[in-house]
Amino acid sequence: QVQLVESGGGLVQAGGSLRLSCAPSGGIFSSYAMGWFRQAPGKEREFVGAVSGGGTAYADSVKGRFTISRDNARNTVYLQMNSLKPEDTAVYYCAARLGSRSRSAEDYYYWGQGTQITVST
Repeated sequence: QVQLVESGGGLVQAGGSLRLSCAPSGGIFSSYAMGWFRQAPGKEREFVGAVSGGGTAYADSVKGRFTISRDNARNTVYLQMNSLKPEDTAVYYCAARLGSRSRSAEDYYYWGQGTQITVST
C-alpha cells in the first residue's frame, strides 16, 4: 500500500513562489508515475502536471511557471510553482500510479491528503 504525504502549502502573494513536496511510502518509488492535481472551491479536480520515466507533462495553464521534478534517492517528488496567480488558489494533491504518466485523475491509484495553496492579490 502506497501512502503519499504532501507538504509545502501556504499563503503567498501573487508573483511569488512555493514548492510542494510529496513523499510516497511503500512500493518502489521509481516504478510510479507521479501526478499533481488541484481543486478549487466549486470546481472539478484538474490536472496540473505529471512525471514518469518518459518525462514530464503540464497543463497549459501552468506551463512555463510550474516545474515537476523527482529525486528517487530521497523518494520525493516536487512541484516548484513560480509566478503564482490568484487563479492558482486551490487544494493541491499528489497522486501515484504504476506505469506511464497520465493527465486523467481516474488513472491514479493513490492520493495524498491535499495541501492548500492560497495566492493573494
